[in-house]
Order: sequence, then C-alpha cells, then structure tokens
Amino acid sequence: MAAGLSEQTPLDEAVPKGGLAGAGRALASAGLQRLRQGELGSLPVIVGLIIIWGYFESQQGVYLSARNLSNLVLQIASTGAVAIGIVMVLLLGEIDLSVGSVAGLCSAILGVLIVNTGWPWWAAIIVILFTGAAVGAFQGAWFAVVGVPSFVVTLAGFLGWQGVQLRVLGSTGTVNVFEPHIGAIAQSYLPDYWGWIIGVGAAGGYALTVLTEQARRRRAGLPAPPIVVAFFRIAVVAVIAVASVEILNSFSGVPTAGVILLGLVIFFSVVMTRTKFGRYVFAVGGNAEAARRAGINVVRIRIAVFALAGVMAAIGGLIFVSRLTAASTQTGAGTFLLEAIAAAVIGGTSLFGGRGSVWSALLGALVIGSVANGLDLLAQPPEIKYMVEGAILGAAVTVDAVSRRGRAAAGRG
Repeated sequence: MAAGLSEQTPLDEAVPKGGLAGAGRALASAGLQRLRQGELGSLPVIVGLIIIWGYFESQQGVYLSARNLSNLVLQIASTGAVAIGIVMVLLLGEIDLSVGSVAGLCSAILGVLIVNTGWPWWAAIIVILFTGAAVGAFQGAWFAVVGVPSFVVTLAGFLGWQGVQLRVLGSTGTVNVFEPHIGAIAQSYLPDYWGWIIGVGAAGGYALTVLTEQARRRRAGLPAPPIVVAFFRIAVVAVIAVASVEILNSFSGVPTAGVILLGLVIFFSVVMTRTKFGRYVFAVGGNAEAARRAGINVVRIRIAVFALAGVMAAIGGLIFVSRLTAASTQTGAGTFLLEAIAAAVIGGTSLFGGRGSVWSALLGALVIGSVANGLDLLAQPPEIKYMVEGAILGAAVTVDAVSRRGRAAAGRG
C-alpha cells in the first residue's frame, strides 16, 4: 500500500501511448531516470522487506503465517506511531531525542490517573495527549525561540522527562493497568467484515487519490503518467490490501492497533501533502531562511511540529501500556527511541530535511519489526539483533546521502 502513497512527486514526464508494452517501457525509462537523479522513493525499503521476509521464511517456515504476521503488526504499532512524529521533525531538518522519555512519562501518568486516582479511561487519555503536546511545544519553543539546537534541547528532555516518569511511578516503578478499554487498543481484533470494509475502503481511497491527482495535473497542463500506469498502481495496492485482510482474518482478525497505526499514517500523510501546514513544513525543512522571507512563520511551524511529535509519543506510550497492561520504568526505555528514529530514516525520510513521507514511518517500522521478529523466531541473542539493525540503519543513511548527491548533480536540490 505504501509503495504508491509514499511518492512525493509523480513521474516527471508523461508516458507516451502504445498500450501496456509501451507504458511499461516508458515507466521503466522514467524509473531509471529517477534513479539517476536520486529519486529512489520507497523502492529500496520495499525491496529490503521482500528480502527480509524471504530470508526468514526460508529459515523458519512459520514466519509468514497469519499468527506471526498478526504479532508483527502488534509489535510495530507503538514504534510506528512514535516514528510518525519523528518523520515530521526530520522533515524540518531537526531531531527529537526525547520521544522515548515522553512516551514513558505519558504512560506513567495514564497508569496513575486510572489506577491510583480512579479517573475514567477517556479522561486519562485526553490528559496524556495534552501532556505530550505541551512537552513537545515547550521543547519546540526552547529550540525555535531561544535558539538552542534541537539536539541539545531534546537530549535534555530525554534525561529530564525520564526523571519525571520515575517520580510519577513512585517507589514501585510499575503500575498494572487492567482497564478493559485501554487493553482493547492492542489486545482486540476487528470482526472479519470490518476488516474487509477497512481493506476495501483503503484501496478505494487510494484509487480516488490517484485518479484525482491524475485529473488535477492534466487540468493544470502538467505532465502525468497514462491512465494504464495509474490503474496498475491501484491494482497493486488493492491486491496488497485484500491479501493482508484475508491473511489476518484467517487468524483472529485485523488487530485494532494496526488499524489505529494505519489511520494515523493516512491522516498525517494527508496533512503533510494536502494542507498549507504540510507545505510549510517542507518549505522550512528545505530552506528555513527562504521560507521566512516568503512570509512563513518559521517559529510557529517548528513549535507545532514538535508539539505533534509529543502527541505521537503519548499515543505510542498508550499503545505500549495497552499491550503490556502496565506502565513501568521500561516503557519507552531501552532501544525504543533509537528504533523509532531508525524506522523514520530507514523508511526513506532524509536526515537533511525537506524530503520524505509519513509513510516512511510505517515502512521503516515494518523493516525494524520484521528483523526483530525474525531473529526472535531464530532464537538469536540480542547482540545479533543490534548489529543487524545497526547495519540496516547505516545502509539507509548511506542511501540517503548518495541520493542527495544525485539530486544535487541533477540540479534538483
């Protein structure tokens, strides 16, 4: 599904007529041109996923089973949600090292409010969402207004909010949360018919987006791929959507947490590509001074993006509590932060700002989760997992740097 949605620009030139064969040749030519210009899109990630899944399936025959794929969806939900916020921060050309601690803090507040003070679950969720937004906005203002580099600001947040988390949890360090509504977020599955409604709806929504963009570009006199190429992309997404629902329904159904993650990706993808705010984020990340001279309130955009990253960290903490039925000192700790950042980068978001897609959070989380899941099935020790994830991240950063040089050489920035 993300293969088409993650593209930020259509093909540079319209594909000439000539049937399927002609369209295929022109599409291949355009693809090679994009490759030379550093416009790799999500292709390296998709190829990497195919290789990862193929390898682990050959080593462990249950890797692509319905049960394991359902577990994989649950495993990446929390990381993927936080990675969405990281993607938006990276689009500014900045970094947020505090999201793991913010997720842990929000999870602690959630547990204490529900268990110790008896707050209703919905009110506790509202509080942690506002807490995440406030923390992010504070750090964003510290960076954007005061001028302290975001790396330093969020590094201070990484340490400071972790301390607040420990204080909130108290001496026990753990709060067990058995609230059924919270538990249902990561422990429930949709009925089969709802899975099909969502799958068909997602495919139909993508088809509408592609065809609308096609028509809009033609009305504006801009180059657009032929309709046969658009239908091919729609068909690929439809096949993936149908296959995913069919496989997950054969186990227990589509996990609710997976639907939440997909909904967040789609929502923020629309925000970043179809709204003025999203265009401003890309503009600030591409060249902050030029954006300022164009009349964009750079300070406000930066604060807003960091606030959104805080909200996504809170959601990640919520999913974490739901899955483990507890808020503890381990929530958001360990490699959680690094995996969220790695997911954003591996998915294709540039570290240099101004280029990327919210869909890269989902793709990157799939890569990180697939590797961890496969190595766990093979009973590999933690050091192997760290080395493999480090190698994948290094490869992703290298691809980003090479692509950037390719775009510079092609005069595309």
